[in-house]
Amino acid sequence: MCELYSSTPPTEYETQTRSVRLNGAVSSVRLEQRFWNILEELAESEGTTLGRFLSTLHDEATRTHGDIGNFASLLRVACTTYLHHRSA
Repeated sequence: MCELYSSTPPTEYETQTRSVRLNGAVSSVRLEQRFWNILEELAESEGTTLGRFLSTLHDEATRTHGDIGNFASLLRVACTTYLHHRSA
């Protein structure tokens, strides 16, 4: 039953930390490689770079909701939202 999920290559769920510039400040974001891959695809679909996409997303979410307590969690949810809408 779970073979589809359990057969995921470990490289897909290993975490990777990347430095990103948010509001002019450098921040570190740690995500699983699969999420970085989805974010790259998402940024490309928006016609922008990953860095610019992350910065724009952070700015828009901050304006809408105030301080973002866990940006990595927002990015994971953005990925699942993107996949959901892409398949619809």
